[in-house]
Formats: sequence, structure tokens, C-alpha cells
Amino acid sequence: MDTQATQTAEEILSEPGAPVVMFDQVELAFDEKVVLKNISFTLISGHTKIILGASGSGKSTILKIITGLLRADSGVIWVNGERVDQLTEPQMMAVRADLGMIFQEGALFDSLTVRENVGYKLYEESDMPIEEAHKRVEEVLGWVGLGEYIDRMPSELSGGERRRVAIARAMAFKPRILLYDEATTGLDPITATTVDEEVIKLRDLEHVSSIVVTHQLRDAFYVATHMAERDADGKVTIVPASPEKEREAEFIMIRDGNIVFEGDADALRQSKDAYILTFLS
Repeated sequence: MDTQATQTAEEILSEPGAPVVMFDQVELAFDEKVVLKNISFTLISGHTKIILGASGSGKSTILKIITGLLRADSGVIWVNGERVDQLTEPQMMAVRADLGMIFQEGALFDSLTVRENVGYKLYEESDMPIEEAHKRVEEVLGWVGLGEYIDRMPSELSGGERRRVAIARAMAFKPRILLYDEATTGLDPITATTVDEEVIKLRDLEHVSSIVVTHQLRDAFYVATHMAERDADGKVTIVPASPEKEREAEFIMIRDGNIVFEGDADALRQSKDAYILTFLS
């Protein structure tokens, strides 16, 4: 990326409603295997990007580059105003402090209680007073509807409950961006919907920006076409999204490391591309 292009990106990132994540011509290969080819996209604050693609297409690699777990071979990556492709590992730690990550398996510590899992980062990596940390843990567990599970062990939880605890842990330190890597894979449809609804609530009520990596079409479209509302009494409901809100959730389709589609749910449904039609069928 030349100097002029870099300056343009900096100008874009400083504007109101700026992207919180920006990929510009990002490429990555492992020896002879090309994983990502010329990947460019932006995630606007408070919006959602849903990355679809077959297994091995490069979806999860994008999340690993955002978090600095992998370094791209070329291209420019901005996260929350920081050009992360130029950062050292110690500098990257500060960027990760504003990222929450939810994995497919939940990645909970089996030897810790739900309280200890959710508050781990607050207890171990911050100077937050212990009572304040306890209060935050109780708050986020209440948010995901698991307040009464606070003293249970992960082994006592169902798969869906483990995922929701993982979401509570990711949001405990109030990150501006949440990354979901196959968060509903392996769950039955009803349980998966409870996880999808947490994604929607965090986006619409907490204004968290999100990137959702999945091959579960049902969950992808549910997140894209629904929104959360809170009434005067504080009750939260999930309702069909308005056309304007639906446009804030954009799909990216990855095939063999390339972006072959980017657009909202309606545009994806109307695509005549043979690969997309096969994937959606």
C-alpha cells in the first residue's frame, strides 16, 4: 500500500462512523498454499460482518489476523484506529484488550467456576477492585440469563450454556469488537438461537461491533435479519429487523481465499452466482 493510500485510510478512519476494522489487499500463504488473496473489507462501528465459506476457505484465518495470532504476508490491517500489521507483540496486547473472542468450543477453564471463568481477565489482568469485578461478572451473567449459574462448574453446563458463558466472559471487560468463530456449531437449532440472540443484543443494545464466522446459514440469516429492542420497562425482545437495520449486517462469502460476494441478506438471496447458489441450497 503506497503512502497516498495510507493517508487515505487514515483520513477514513478519523471520520465519524469510521470503520473499526479495515483490511486492504491482505494476503497470506503457508508455503505453497495460498490462504487469503487480496482481501479487502471494512467493518463499521456497531455493524456486523458475517463471513461465510466452506471449511478451509480462510474464514477463521481472518479473525486470527485481526487478533494478531497470525501475521499477513502483505496488505494493511487497521483495528480500532491502530495499524496492527506494523505492531510488535507487546503493542498488540493493547489492541487485544479491546477485542472479545468467542470460539466454537467455548474454551472455558474446566477447573474454574462460572464466576471465575467470566471474571478471569478482570481478576488476573486488571487493577479493578475485587467487589467491582464481582459486580461486573454478576451483571454480564444476568445479561445472558445465567445469573443463577455463577457458582457452577463448566462440567455442569449444557453446550449452549457454555457458549453463553463464553460470551459473558468476552463482554466482561467491555470490548468494542466481538469476534465469533463458529459460535453455534454443534448446537441444536433452539439452543443456537439463544446464542444468536446474545449476538444481536450485544450489537443493538451495547453497540458492539461484531464479526461472525460461520457455515451455519440459519444462524447467519437470523443474526442479519433480526434486531433487539428494549421497552420502557427494560424488557428486551428480538424482532424482525427494519430494512435499514438489516442493511447494517453484511455478508462476505469466501471461496478459496477470495471474496466472491459482499452485501446484505437481500443481495445474497438474489445472487445468481453458481457457487453461492450451491452454498445456499
